Amino acid sequence: MNRVVITGAGAVTPLGNDAQATWQGIKEGKLGIDKTTRFDTEKIGVYMTGEVKDFDPSEYLSTREARRLDRFSQFAYVAAAQAWNDAKVDADNYDRTRLGVVVGSGMGGLETTTIEYYKLLEKGPKSISPLFIPKSIINLAAGHISLKFGLQGPSTSIVSACASGTDAIGSAYHMIREGRCDVVIAGGSEAVISDFSIKGFHQMQALSESQDKTRASIPFDRDRTGFVMGEGAAFLILETYESAKARGAEIIAEIAGYGQTCDAYHITAPREDGAMAAAAMEKAVEMAGLKLTDVDYINAHGTSTPLNDASETKAIHVCFGDHAKDLMVSSTKSMTGHLLGAAGAVEAFICAKAVQEGFVPATIGLENEADNCDLDYVKGKGREIDVKCTLSNSFGFGGHNAVLLIKRLED
Repeated sequence: MNRVVITGAGAVTPLGNDAQATWQGIKEGKLGIDKTTRFDTEKIGVYMTGEVKDFDPSEYLSTREARRLDRFSQFAYVAAAQAWNDAKVDADNYDRTRLGVVVGSGMGGLETTTIEYYKLLEKGPKSISPLFIPKSIINLAAGHISLKFGLQGPSTSIVSACASGTDAIGSAYHMIREGRCDVVIAGGSEAVISDFSIKGFHQMQALSESQDKTRASIPFDRDRTGFVMGEGAAFLILETYESAKARGAEIIAEIAGYGQTCDAYHITAPREDGAMAAAAMEKAVEMAGLKLTDVDYINAHGTSTPLNDASETKAIHVCFGDHAKDLMVSSTKSMTGHLLGAAGAVEAFICAKAVQEGFVPATIGLENEADNCDLDYVKGKGREIDVKCTLSNSFGFGGHNAVLLIKRLED
């Protein structure tokens, strides 16, 4: 089996419109959440979101091209292009049928779907755009990225709710590990901050109604009431260790394990005992050939919902036993909000930078831990500390559990 390394990264998030700005925001404990500008907050009853600010795709897309892509595809295209450029991959040096793309998204072009449906109601059937379908379907983000770089290998899409981005990277990991591809662009993208989608989540009682941005997304806090919707994308370039070394690429980190399970319990609620989330973490560590005590830091799914935070804490105890008290655990959704299908990709990038630079992000906004949340959540401020091995947890509606093990490169 091949060793799989990360040689490039791109990101468009509420913290910044590239990977460097996003990581700097994470290190500073920057709050990317604010009062939304994309819908009438009083009408919907939800006030705070993690919007991408001042997004301008013109460096990568012409005006005509941008009009043909939904917002989620624009985010994906830009972040993937950033990652490709960062890795300095030359497709001409490869068999293009061994260059792939995997994109995760939970809801795809929902903004386009909403716009076109409103047009149908207001102006009639003939007002529907011929671009409606190619803009809205999830796989077209991968299709556009493949077209951009002439990548003729696998071009696929993963939909597993909030685990989509993690599963996309996990799928790409297996493509490289098993020798089916030489280089894969993998990540996730989401753009669902609209009155229609936000009200749908609000009706499920999943979202915070806080009007104080500093107390809206507060994972593991006893006063948490729901998550804050975010948007954006993150993409990584995965290739074999041997390929990266041969071409002199800078290696950010190594992906050494990937675990998947399903709760098979409830369509939205996690198992209270955390058993299957624990099993996914254990599988990722086992695949890496490591011990549970080798893990230093977990980037938690940490949604700021009462059910998730308690069950994830329980899962960490179940998986790690006595080592749980020595782990650093934080939720960067306290800064970005919850990017749904893009969340796992953003958080995998954060884990890669954590091991590369020796920095563990904080759970900002956390003031008073809930009674059932009793781990070291890196409260308030990040830590400059040696980090060798991390887990990135993602748990989605439907009971989908996905975990990546990302570690410091050791030759």
